[in-house]
Amino acid sequence: MKRAEVISRLKAGNEKFVKDKLDHEHEASERRHAVLKGQDPFAIILCCADSRVIPELIFDTGIGDLFVVRVAGNVANISSVASIEYAVAHIGTQIIVVLGHENCGAVTAAVNSEDRGPNLNHLLSHIRPAVDASGKHAEINDIARKNAQMTARSLCENSAIIDKAEKQGKIDIIPAYYHLDSGKVDFLS
Repeated sequence: MKRAEVISRLKAGNEKFVKDKLDHEHEASERRHAVLKGQDPFAIILCCADSRVIPELIFDTGIGDLFVVRVAGNVANISSVASIEYAVAHIGTQIIVVLGHENCGAVTAAVNSEDRGPNLNHLLSHIRPAVDASGKHAEINDIARKNAQMTARSLCENSAIIDKAEKQGKIDIIPAYYHLDSGKVDFLS
């Protein structure tokens, strides 16, 4: 599938989700059996671990369609980057979507900058650059958008594999923002 077709498929799936007209394709036992010998997802989605953000539903996809990496605040840490590297290098997926969302708890925690213990503090340190770049009076949702954009850019900075694939034109990295209330995804690039 060509990259333009992937984006069109994601947008069309999201439109179905927004309109409550999901097709629910690739969810039955036939699909499970079809992907037994390997996977061929058409897009990689780096998104937040928030239980309200479910890429397979948001884009009306099913088993084997998306390679989803979930971590609070959709951060590009070592583990999430390594997972994306695998999909780029070994599966050949051509589109990476970094999906931020409305009312993100991780972004809110990064803004509040309280001591939350070493693990959460480390995670939030990946979001702090978006907080700083957004300015003192920025709204949480604007910071979440900025975080998705900055995370998308950082994927190449933090990975020789992703950087090489992007420079060779083998992948596109697209930041996006999910509205919890409407279900709409805005592609930000």
